[in-house]
Amino acid sequence: MSPVHPFRFGVMVHSSGARQVMTDTARRVETLGYSTFLLPDHLDQPVGALPALAVAAEATTHLRLGTLVLANDFRHPVLLAKDVATLDLLSGGRFELGLGAGWRQGEYEQAGIPYDSTPVRINRLAEALHVLTGLFADGTFAFAGEFYTVAELDGQPKPAQRPHPPLLIGGGGRRILSLAAGQADIVSIIPRARPEGSGQDSADWTSATEAATRQKLEWIRQAAGDRFATLELNTMVYAVIVSDDRHAAAGQLAGRFGLTEDEVIASPNILVGSIEQMVDDLRGRREAFGISYITVPEYFMEALAPVVERLAGT
Repeated sequence: MSPVHPFRFGVMVHSSGARQVMTDTARRVETLGYSTFLLPDHLDQPVGALPALAVAAEATTHLRLGTLVLANDFRHPVLLAKDVATLDLLSGGRFELGLGAGWRQGEYEQAGIPYDSTPVRINRLAEALHVLTGLFADGTFAFAGEFYTVAELDGQPKPAQRPHPPLLIGGGGRRILSLAAGQADIVSIIPRARPEGSGQDSADWTSATEAATRQKLEWIRQAAGDRFATLELNTMVYAVIVSDDRHAAAGQLAGRFGLTEDEVIASPNILVGSIEQMVDDLRGRREAFGISYITVPEYFMEALAPVVERLAGT
């Protein structure tokens, strides 16, 4: 059985780019009891995640700010370390860094960035994590790897949270989840991504079943070893349908996702049914999988709010 962590909830926001919309949304997320305000990192987004999170920080008092997730190949880790530490410092220690290997091939092509194989991108991410944590630490840092070289640099500023802001890494494959288990503070268990997709079409829903989640959890457990008990497990819930007829609601999604109704109901990446059923489902999933940190797209934050009110912090 996985260690039990208190429930917390986050919202992934796709901002319009307008400052007032950003601040109003951040305040609403905080008012509803969510823990984190999260921004994605894609070239088709209207704002850059890190500057926009600084605006959200100014508009709120205790809401945590995070990325879900930055594409490692879009930024050099030395410069990212400075930006992350600055944001954490200026927000009063409220930042959480979600970092990934990058996966949308089309974005790489548009930006003229080589789209290397998955193992190469994950190996580069592993080096970037080493550089980031080295620069967050006290004193100078030196590193000579396959992808990055750092020569006796004392990273400045240092983040407010010590030894560093919480690190979130996630994915649907064994290689990335094993890296997350060994290096991250938060491991996000999600369906495998389709490099050619976007939105809901970006997910391989055959890897979002209960059985697939159990397999991912075993990969994490094996790779984490003794540190497994310290990990916070997260998942993105991509669809929330509040209904007193959960099988009818599940039927709306089954054909779209290529799953049976029962698979939809049991999937940790979907919530359907009454508020009471959703509360029971999340408690059951925490007991079965250890998943205690739930994120949803902005579109579903109001629908899930009664569940957040019941479970957050428990």
